[in-house]
Amino acid sequence: MELPSGQAPCDIVEIRFKNSRKGFYKNVNNLQLNVGDVVAVEATGGHDIGVVSISGELVRLQMKKRNVKADSEEVKKVYRKAKQADIEKWQEAQGLEHATMYRARTCAVKLNLQMKISDVEYQGDRTKAIFYYTADDRVDFRELIKVLADEFKVRIEMRQIGARQEAGRLGAIGSCGRELCCSTWLTDFRSVSTSAARYQQLSLNPLKLAGQCGKLKCCLNFELDSYMDALQDFPEVNNVKLETEVGRAFHQKTDIFRRTMFFSYTHEPDNFIALPVDRVKEIIEMNKNSQKPADLLIKMAPKIIEKKPDYENVVGQDSLTRFDKSKKAKSKNKKRSGSNPNKPAVNPNANKQTAGSQTKPNPNQAKPNSNPNQNKPNPNKPNNNRPRPNNNRPRPNNNNPKPPQTPA
Repeated sequence: MELPSGQAPCDIVEIRFKNSRKGFYKNVNNLQLNVGDVVAVEATGGHDIGVVSISGELVRLQMKKRNVKADSEEVKKVYRKAKQADIEKWQEAQGLEHATMYRARTCAVKLNLQMKISDVEYQGDRTKAIFYYTADDRVDFRELIKVLADEFKVRIEMRQIGARQEAGRLGAIGSCGRELCCSTWLTDFRSVSTSAARYQQLSLNPLKLAGQCGKLKCCLNFELDSYMDALQDFPEVNNVKLETEVGRAFHQKTDIFRRTMFFSYTHEPDNFIALPVDRVKEIIEMNKNSQKPADLLIKMAPKIIEKKPDYENVVGQDSLTRFDKSKKAKSKNKKRSGSNPNKPAVNPNANKQTAGSQTKPNPNQAKPNSNPNQNKPNPNKPNNNRPRPNNNRPRPNNNNPKPPQTPA
């Protein structure tokens, strides 16, 4: 990204050291530094090794956020990019930190000091060691510094940190399943009180609200402002009871973002009645005027819901088998039309008609006569029982071609 005309690029970079310790350093030699480069920087009585975490114009924003000026004494110099010898010496110093921490704890116990040494950080040139400790009260560690200087032959610096900073330096996995915020991105630790949990309608359970450091979780402050803004329109009902003709009702709980408050009658404490905030304000105002509503709820006329047209599946676009149906229909039509084109079509209702004619009596058919002389031949009438001609003989086929006529 190009800078505006007339503005010089930022020559300060942010360097990250062990855990969450960071600092701003000036690139006096105009080195080409990128994020992730290992550099040697100025330190007290020597040099230190760190990694570039931010470069470019974002450094100006970080310095403004931390109230650090470019000409202050906190901004030191970047010497050079770290050589291979510098990196090897730096790695050897990091390998000594764990053993040094346990040895320093042993010395503190022998001197009966009420302190806990949680971490040790060596300087890149192995000439200085910083001991981080936590303590509830002030500790006189002058004798401890003499013992540690004779033991490790380096300059000793004792730095007290809080419980939150200790958790950030050690690092862990929180109850949310992610790495702790204080060990990844959180740098300013604001005080967290139990009122933050009350505003968010959380149960005051110290086992659930406490973090790895033993203090209240920092994430309780993340959404506190949103809850405070939403609660401004809610009435104060902690010591207020709603008077109705049915009885007196008291507040049970509140759903802040749904703007719903739950009340129960004193004679039915297990029955929760959900009321909107406007209805609660209305009842409180009526009680101030010595009026009582008939009930907590408002009896409203049933709403007529118009059925809206459904445009989701108008042409079957949501069906996975919409193309299979058309294929089956086409295949059935092909079988019916392409089986035998010369075969006459069979009426499927023919069998039904014949079957029905056998079972059901025909109303037009003559009923049998009970007269026994009906079947006897009458000599005065002609005999109508002679054989009838056969009308089923084959007829001449007019479709056959006529034979060619020979000329006379």
